[in-house]
Amino acid sequence: MPDIVAIGEPLVEFNQARSRDPSAYLQGFGGDTSNMAIAAARLGAHVGYVTRVGNDRFGRMFLELWSSEGVDASGVTVDADAPTGVYFVAHGPQGHEFSYLRAGSAASRMTPETLPLDVLRAAHLVHASGITQAISSGACDAVFTAFDAARASGAVVTYDPNIRVKLWPLARARAIVMATVALCTWCLPSEDDVRVLFDNLTPDAVIDALHRAGAQGVVLKQGAAGCIVSNGAKREHVPAHKVQSVDATGAGDCFDGAFATRIIAGDDPFAAARYATAAAALATTGYGAVAPLPRAADVDRLLAR
Repeated sequence: MPDIVAIGEPLVEFNQARSRDPSAYLQGFGGDTSNMAIAAARLGAHVGYVTRVGNDRFGRMFLELWSSEGVDASGVTVDADAPTGVYFVAHGPQGHEFSYLRAGSAASRMTPETLPLDVLRAAHLVHASGITQAISSGACDAVFTAFDAARASGAVVTYDPNIRVKLWPLARARAIVMATVALCTWCLPSEDDVRVLFDNLTPDAVIDALHRAGAQGVVLKQGAAGCIVSNGAKREHVPAHKVQSVDATGAGDCFDGAFATRIIAGDDPFAAARYATAAAALATTGYGAVAPLPRAADVDRLLAR
């Protein structure tokens, strides 16, 4: 059974090509928790994924991808009655613009009853995100059930709020995210997340609020500024690494996968965050969510620099 299990929604990506033809799109793969699982696998972890995909070409492409990346797909169900989700990324003066075709997707049909609880209970770490909770009430309930199973088995629970306000009403997003924070061993929000959750709080105040909500540990991801790590007793800022960044798509997911990998390997959270910050920096040096995810040797070279 996998040591790390992520639960979530995979999406086939069509990323606008950097060419003179704006109608040209390059096909890739996305979905925050799928990215996280692949990142962890590339860094040497034994990882599994729990989701549903359609009985379609895109679903088969994902099964082939996970197989090639060493991600255990025994927790993946093929749904004959729903499609695999798709999203498009366009690039303009204001940055990325995302368009999603995910309503009624196979992943949105996850429920507590469809979960492979044996896989979840055997894991040492279970990871999910707020996006999974936003795509349907059944998927939201499935995340709570997965986390309950993990906690009952003594596993580490990591959670990235990854709030997308277009997916659900703001009040519901805040309520669900904060209820999930209470179940976390490690909460891994971005600055964008905390701007939605809290009004004008300083980073330290945000971390204090998340601890009060029940999170045992917090890593506040700050992009080019690095991150702040708090285990409740100690707090440390971890600076970012300077790289030739071209596309930040999937960098936060890479951070989550790298952090989980090192926590399971026995690192303390501050060392795990230093490793994850380096991995996330490397993930910005190529285009797309999956292609630039680094290998362990790449991260080691950057840390040694």
